[in-house]
Amino acid sequence: MVEKEIRIQGMSCHHCVMAVRKELMKIPGLVVKEVSVGSALVEFDETKVAESRIAAAVQEAGYKVVD
Repeated sequence: MVEKEIRIQGMSCHHCVMAVRKELMKIPGLVVKEVSVGSALVEFDETKVAESRIAAAVQEAGYKVVD
């Protein structure tokens, strides 16, 4: 399992946090440890969850993962 902080662009409020958390929680095998304005801390098995899937979930919520 890998723990990773994902930086997210465009978040500004509690609604943003909830929207991102909701989309991330839909990914099987991904543990959402914390979501705050501008970032999310997640834990996952790299052999089962691709980082591109995480980025797609963030985009589905209306935001963008940044490096």
